[in-house]
Amino acid sequence: MMNNQDLRQFAPACARNSEPILAVLNDHLPKDQKINVLEIAAGTGEHAVFFASNFPHAKWQPTEFNQEAHKSIQAWIDHSQVSNILPPIGLDVCQHPWPINKVDVVLAINMIHISDWSCTEGLMKGAGNHLSSDGLLYLYGPYKREGKHTAESNVDFNSWLKERNPKWGIRDMEEVISEAAKHGLEHQKTEEMPANNFSMVFKKLS
Repeated sequence: MMNNQDLRQFAPACARNSEPILAVLNDHLPKDQKINVLEIAAGTGEHAVFFASNFPHAKWQPTEFNQEAHKSIQAWIDHSQVSNILPPIGLDVCQHPWPINKVDVVLAINMIHISDWSCTEGLMKGAGNHLSSDGLLYLYGPYKREGKHTAESNVDFNSWLKERNPKWGIRDMEEVISEAAKHGLEHQKTEEMPANNFSMVFKKLS
């Protein structure tokens, strides 16, 4: 008997932020050039299939530390039938070297505030090691600026995060930029996004 169970998971935030993120990526990623993209913490897999379908020349590699999430990611890939996306692989940003070759782009969407600071350190080290020359690191999520929250809703969100795990929390943008610089990643641009989030783009120095 066939199992027709739909294993796709849905995250409301993905539906809300996909188009705004795509607008930023369109400014930085070539649409007609072959590139290798590594997505960190791919979660449900919704972002992976959406962005891969919008960059048909990219080879998209979703990764996820949580092995259970791989079922949803693969289900989204199967459902979308997008041909330029690879099966998900497990990746712990703190374990080096990462199980990949050189890539042109690393994306980490809504990861930094939902993980220990050591994961941010691991992300920057891994991106510095595995990005090709002039490769890009893209980050999305909420951040403090000069140690201050940018919205009252983020104060409440930060409290909620720390109730779940005291080591989680909204990070200082300047500390993230400083950590990136330690690994040869130069801050290129910060752009305000909907719902008090930010996009940050870094370039791997030659």
